[in-house]
Amino acid sequence: MNLDQLRGFAEVAREGNFTRASENLHLAQPSLSRQIAALEHDLGAELFTRARGGSTLTAAGESLLPLAKRMLADADSVRRELAELAGLQRGTVRLGATPTLCISLVAEVLKDFHAEHPGVELHLSEHGSRRLLDQLAGGELDLALITTSHATTAERFTVSPLLVEELVLISSAAAPPVAPGATLSLSQAAALPQIVFSRSYDLRAATDEAFALAGLTPDVVLEGAEMDAVLRFVERGLGVAIVPAMVLIDRPGLRSLRLAGPPLTRTISLARPRDVTPSRAVQVMQRTVATTARAFASRATATMRPA
Repeated sequence: MNLDQLRGFAEVAREGNFTRASENLHLAQPSLSRQIAALEHDLGAELFTRARGGSTLTAAGESLLPLAKRMLADADSVRRELAELAGLQRGTVRLGATPTLCISLVAEVLKDFHAEHPGVELHLSEHGSRRLLDQLAGGELDLALITTSHATTAERFTVSPLLVEELVLISSAAAPPVAPGATLSLSQAAALPQIVFSRSYDLRAATDEAFALAGLTPDVVLEGAEMDAVLRFVERGLGVAIVPAMVLIDRPGLRSLRLAGPPLTRTISLARPRDVTPSRAVQVMQRTVATTARAFASRATATMRPA
């Protein structure tokens, strides 16, 4: 068994097709087929059920896949660490984050990190928390910015809380205020025309739960939008939305209102695989994320503009 065989096996499992996998690996299909056949011979078990429509994992293949992903991730980690020590490169960091954080905190983190360490190669994955944890477990990421609620029972990860984010209601700064004061109740918010996120967003689940617990049904005028679109629609007066306070930074076209009663919050945390020693570049990124998060949270509080 060697790493080339495992890499070929993992790619065929991902694509479900030898031809596409060989193209992704820049390898002739017969060579890839021989690699997989040699791996199956060494293990004494067939790894794929081959058919005209594609290739699916056998029970043995299903058992091998998570192990293969972990071995490949460990090999990549060792290769990056040795390259750093040899001075061949400054390293690589694979960071994941939720969509709401990618347009706010992550942009600041990457700007600060790249300014100090321009030689480090950066890779970003934008998904919901659950998918990011799957990528961490599969060795596809080094770090992930997630909502903590998704990691409370995940023993495979080291999870470090960074900040507690307040959720606020935003409206267009060009339109009349939606309420006379600096706060409004959740029932008042529910009566306003709401722009709500795609159900893949962690934020959507949090707001849906808050309304449901209060026995409220919000007046939805648009459903399924992504964060950038939601903010643009609100700026243009299509409706209001409930978002993290930090997205208000550098957006003068938005007003904000705090929600009365117990505040709606979510905890943002940094997760990494518990059983993988982080490279030097990843350790520096961890420190940069923590420092930037504290500064960014202070800016978010200062830039809230009540209606």
